Amino acid sequence: MAISSVSDPLPPLNKPTLPPFPTTIPTAPLHRISLSKLLSHDPRESSRLFTACKDLGFFYLDLRSTTPGDSLLADAAALFDVGEDFFNLPLEEKMKYDFSGQKSYFGYKGFGTAVIDRKGTRDRNEFYNISKNDILALSPPLPSPHLLLPHHPLLSSFIRTSHTLVHLLLSHLNTHLRLPPSTLQNLHRLHHLSGDQVRFVKAPPQDPSDSRTALGEHTDFGSITILFNRLGGLQVLPPGENAEWVYVRPLEGDAIVNLGDAMVKFTNGLLRSNLHRVVAPPGGQKGETRFSVVYFNRPEDEVLLRRRALGKRVGVFREEEWERGLGTERVGGRL
Repeated sequence: MAISSVSDPLPPLNKPTLPPFPTTIPTAPLHRISLSKLLSHDPRESSRLFTACKDLGFFYLDLRSTTPGDSLLADAAALFDVGEDFFNLPLEEKMKYDFSGQKSYFGYKGFGTAVIDRKGTRDRNEFYNISKNDILALSPPLPSPHLLLPHHPLLSSFIRTSHTLVHLLLSHLNTHLRLPPSTLQNLHRLHHLSGDQVRFVKAPPQDPSDSRTALGEHTDFGSITILFNRLGGLQVLPPGENAEWVYVRPLEGDAIVNLGDAMVKFTNGLLRSNLHRVVAPPGGQKGETRFSVVYFNRPEDEVLLRRRALGKRVGVFREEEWERGLGTERVGGRL
């Protein structure tokens, strides 16, 4: 695997008031893939994408100087502000949108309401999950806080552009896998019901005397994840017996993309869904609140895969089932 060239000193989406990511710590061996070259069907860049998806399943996607990329960066920047406004609501207001009791993965997940290890240690972040089906009017709308209603056009734009990039990535992988045309794309159609969602994430600073993992090790259970963050904290565990957790450094103008377990199942293990976790940001970033904006792409609801979305929520979690909930790397490829 190639170590990505790091030349951009500012955090993603250009918020210079945040401390820079330290230059002295090891970072993950991610390829940096050019969206511009993928759009022009550059064969070498397409091969680099395929290699990245086989080796680690994580890569940077350089969005700069492309129409969809510029649009996605602008939408993500605006959604950081929307997400922050949501998390600033009173807890009792946010709890109105916790739908876990209805076995729904959408809506609000509060701080410390999921577990990060088999001992039942509580997590240290908040989520708010927004359904693609809801925003694109593919299903009846879920209850939603009033502050989000004016931002539905923004969410729709972010979803549509993210999904366009997902289809582009799938088309390149489809070619390298020598599948019939549009095989993978037809499992992930925009206007079909699926678990696709936008997620806002908030992880506040941790007390240095009690710093621990904010989100436990896992693989994503969907197909493709597109992540935007301004601070470090994401770590991956590269393959190998003696591998150690390493940070993924955010890069200006790039999304961090990774494959989920569905892609492992679709390709009989050829492609990789890699273990990752979230810890406190490194260096001077440690004292900052970490926000993220994520697009999770998942197969259509009619595609039969065993789901594990709520298995780590407090009240659902069972220690004896912990390994089964970690994903394809820890359970021999079972989904």
